Amino acid sequence: MTQFQIIVTVERISERYMSPALQLLLATFPFKIQGFHADNGGEYINYTVAELLGKLRIDFTKSRPRHSNDNALVENKNGSVVRKLYGYMHIPQHHAADSAEFNRYQVYRYVNFHRHCRFPTTVTDHKGKQRKQYRYEDMMTPYEKLRSLPKPSQYLKPGITFKQLDAFANKMTDNEAAEQLNTARDLLFKQLHERLNRRA
Repeated sequence: MTQFQIIVTVERISERYMSPALQLLLATFPFKIQGFHADNGGEYINYTVAELLGKLRIDFTKSRPRHSNDNALVENKNGSVVRKLYGYMHIPQHHAADSAEFNRYQVYRYVNFHRHCRFPTTVTDHKGKQRKQYRYEDMMTPYEKLRSLPKPSQYLKPGITFKQLDAFANKMTDNEAAEQLNTARDLLFKQLHERLNRRA
């Protein structure tokens, strides 16, 4: 698991808006997607999504009712990435396009190529019991994790090479990417605040 993360913002959670967002999401990952797991919402479980995933030969699974742990990683990322970036305040739906642009250019680069994640190492004790340990030396970015897989080129989409991805990753340092993200986020929220004040 690489922990690659793509954030897509939509005006409404409905089939009409989710279908293009899903196409954008699947196109943005640099590697081939083999499976798609969703919750039980109607925006995911419909003929349009099933047809799209069927064309791409992607397996589709859904969460079990009343089993919130089925999407534990997603919920964790919502807290550590999405809420950290956007906070908990409501953003009016007509501003979704501005957020989408911020996600596509700034968040994508920082979260996947410059933000380090913890990856577990499974350790077996003398009784045979397995435990997960999160060691400092195992921290890496999602891109570095993808790079560390055995024969990683086999997972890339046609037309995408590690030479291209390396150039994208090395275009700026981790600190520069974080500064660019914070500057773009401050500008985004300033613009949203000004527009909301003009409407009031």
